[in-house]
Amino acid sequence: MIDISVQGLVKSFEQGSNILDGLTFEVNSGERVGILGRNGCGKTTLFRILTGELHPDEGSVSIAKGKRMGLISQIPVYPPDWTTEDVLKDAHRRLYAMQERINELAEQMAHDDSPQVLAEYDRLSADFQRLGGYDMERERNRVANGLDIPPAMRSQLFDSLSGGEKTRVNLARLILEDTDILLLDEPTNHLDLNATEWLEDYLLKFHGTVLAISHDRYFLDRVTERSIEIHDGKAAFYNGNYSFYVVERQRRFDEQLRKYEKDQAKIEQLTKAAAQMHLWAFMGNDKLHKRAFSMEKRIEKLQQTDRPTTDRKLSVKFQEMEFNADEVLVADNISKSFGDRTLFRDLHLEIRGGERIALIGDNGTGKSTFLKLIMNEETPDTGFIRKGPAVRTAYLPQIVTFPVMERTIYDTMLYETKCTPQSARDRLAAFGFMGEDVFKPVGTLSGGERSRLKLCMLMGEQINLLILDEPTNHLDIASREWMEDALMDYSEALLFVSHDRYFIEKFATRIWELSDGQITDYKGSFSQFREYKARQAQFALAAKNAERQAEPVKAPKKEKPKRPPNIEKQIAKVEKEIEKLESRLGEIDRQAEEFSSDYQKLLELDEEKETVSGELEKLYETWEELSSLL
Repeated sequence: MIDISVQGLVKSFEQGSNILDGLTFEVNSGERVGILGRNGCGKTTLFRILTGELHPDEGSVSIAKGKRMGLISQIPVYPPDWTTEDVLKDAHRRLYAMQERINELAEQMAHDDSPQVLAEYDRLSADFQRLGGYDMERERNRVANGLDIPPAMRSQLFDSLSGGEKTRVNLARLILEDTDILLLDEPTNHLDLNATEWLEDYLLKFHGTVLAISHDRYFLDRVTERSIEIHDGKAAFYNGNYSFYVVERQRRFDEQLRKYEKDQAKIEQLTKAAAQMHLWAFMGNDKLHKRAFSMEKRIEKLQQTDRPTTDRKLSVKFQEMEFNADEVLVADNISKSFGDRTLFRDLHLEIRGGERIALIGDNGTGKSTFLKLIMNEETPDTGFIRKGPAVRTAYLPQIVTFPVMERTIYDTMLYETKCTPQSARDRLAAFGFMGEDVFKPVGTLSGGERSRLKLCMLMGEQINLLILDEPTNHLDIASREWMEDALMDYSEALLFVSHDRYFIEKFATRIWELSDGQITDYKGSFSQFREYKARQAQFALAAKNAERQAEPVKAPKKEKPKRPPNIEKQIAKVEKEIEKLESRLGEIDRQAEEFSSDYQKLLELDEEKETVSGELEKLYETWEELSSLL
């Protein structure tokens, strides 16, 4: 069944080219589709047309009859006295109206037991139960906890929340409404890792239809099963997630380029032959004109093949400063509080040359504050931070500002970096600031554009400690890839805060997780850290179950069962086998990335992963049983 049908959409906002130019596609019920394309290609415009907020110049949109649609980026206006809890409860307004009518009927039945009243009461009661009326509060708590909406926020006035908090609450409301079609416009922008993973798990179990615009490539890989790219106002289709799209798009580009080059060579050959035949025809053989005209028609067909184009790649790199020492930064006994709230305490950390460290944690735990301590923008309550004598630091903050916001991009580049006019032009062009765009005031730039400009400026400095605070937060996918290209060749120390799991996995060789005022220091990649956390959670659960089983129970005295011999050795052996299988699972995931375009190999890897996971589950159960006997 088709939930969404888009036929020949055309939309323009100014005189000139159309932002949508004949866009056509269909989405079947239950599909999860990623909407891809560079910034400004019309993705958000498409969503606004789907919801009826905008009307197309041409074309049509059809939504399946009876299907309810919700758009995440739109935040409705609520009464000024509504709290966050009121907004969440509004998702169940139908159920509350039903409950109120059931109570009215219950009172009415005390003096009117007519068949009509009884029948309505029975019908509404059955519908109330079927639609989850008795589980409303539990469901609100589940969704609110998953999206990091704590009780204190739920009691606040909705109008007093920040933009990011309002977005989270609106997302929770739409989930609670059990909408049939979800349109997600950058849903993870204001979510931390835990909330993002909760949302992913929810969407994977969601039975409705999902269209998602996102710059979070990890999110797109996990959630979407099909991709639609908007390019030049039209749709290109890819039957897979983001990683599949990247590989397939490159394959199509290479294939079209080969065809174009082959056609150009053929055009050159036919053009020479046609000219020669026309010449021979003038010398007395009129039949050759006909053959020449035939060749020219063939040339016209070959000229219809366009040369494929691709976005410009980043062409500049960080200028590194030679660093011969090991110690880049030492943080000793660092604590920081704001009023009664302690962010972290007694931190002892060290950064060595060449390390790439990801500082992760929930929103509000103090990650950005820790970076500000390093940059001397904040002062620790206790302890000190010392950098090596030859350390030269560059810092990209989460919110970028410039000393004079009225200056143009070009003048800001000249004043801040002291580079030549030609160098300024070249470097700005490499970061997508070209033509008349360089004369825009920096105060008019979006958050992503400011981050891009600041990064462009940093690349001209000689540095050996690069600190980035949410570097990909406001960037589209193309800009994120530009930044990654630059960082790939940067070999000095890197410390960054990020919720972008794709970025973290690509660069981190060490993880600092800030939680409950302390930092867990893990040397390894992000995927290895996640495996470690999952393993720790399994062990903690098993230990808790073992402790529960070991609780004394009052009963008649009887002989205590003998403890099996060599129990510790058996547990150690099982733990060793668990680590071996977990290591194999990690290897399977790495091979899956390596063979992402080899479908046969991926099938084999999936079968092996299922087998290994089953064996691992049995080992966990064995470990729990043995632990309970200690």
